[in-house]
Amino acid sequence: MFASGFIVNDSALHHLKGEDKLATFSRQEGISTGNTVTNHFCSVCGTLMYRRSSGFPGMTVPRIGTVDNLELHSTKLKPKIEQFAKDRVEWLHAGEGVQQVEGNFFTGGK
Repeated sequence: MFASGFIVNDSALHHLKGEDKLATFSRQEGISTGNTVTNHFCSVCGTLMYRRSSGFPGMTVPRIGTVDNLELHSTKLKPKIEQFAKDRVEWLHAGEGVQQVEGNFFTGGK
């Protein structure tokens, strides 16, 4: 239904442990921009840790749930943009102060 992530430069991403346990799966089908998206997930438990896209070279999109610092969740990781707002289920309301974009923010909202 939805996922929460944030974008960081690859140079700012540091694995404390477990990088050797990551597996990848790439796809281009179904990606509205036509880019190739590669999922990096734990080969032991299956948790999606982050994604990389050919459309954002040198950048990574970690899942917010992979960050265990609750202070960051309330400050720097607080959502600023909701993409694909047109597809939000009716019982889930927009976040207060969060910019709403009908489609993909990075393609001009389409």
